[in-house]
Amino acid sequence: MLNIGVLVSGGGTNLQAIIDAIEEGTIRNGRIVTVVSNREGGYALERARKHDISYAVIPRKGFDSKEAYDQALLEHMQQKKVDIIVMAGFLSIIGEKLIAAYRNKIINVHPSLIPSFCGDGYYGMKVHEKALEYGVKVTGATVHFVNEVVDGGAIILQKAVEVRQDDTPEILQKRVMEEAEWKILPEAVNLLCEGKIRVEGRHVVIS
Repeated sequence: MLNIGVLVSGGGTNLQAIIDAIEEGTIRNGRIVTVVSNREGGYALERARKHDISYAVIPRKGFDSKEAYDQALLEHMQQKKVDIIVMAGFLSIIGEKLIAAYRNKIINVHPSLIPSFCGDGYYGMKVHEKALEYGVKVTGATVHFVNEVVDGGAIILQKAVEVRQDDTPEILQKRVMEEAEWKILPEAVNLLCEGKIRVEGRHVVIS
């Protein structure tokens, strides 16, 4: 049984998708041992509370440098004996020390089909605004490993979602979450917990 640490910033809908998958048995070899938020008051922490999951708030502004913040996150994960880390709507960029300690063991869900609408500055509603502004007919979500390049790690899973003519960023965000993020993130977590993922350069091989 692998210990999962989840990083969150807001409402925690992707966290809930993982919790549901664990409780339903579709994630079979993993359990969440800690939820860490970089913000006070996010509903994600209430979700953790409701399911008796240990949680902590480690705000970025409480540290003099990004290196010090990175060290604090690393120490917390090591203290909780975390095996894999899931970034589920975490709006801080994690540092090199945490990435190095958990190489190919940190995954993130991004609300577009990478390499479109990704990288530094592309997060949350901005991604959907840019997709609509560009006029794409298909968008979606991507689960990828985290490396030192923002949204640059090897891609594990992707799922496409139709863009409709009358979409607003809010409507599109909801559809991408419901049709893609909440499906492929738990699936990727399960594959990682089952040891069914192998990374070969930029390619992820699923057995």
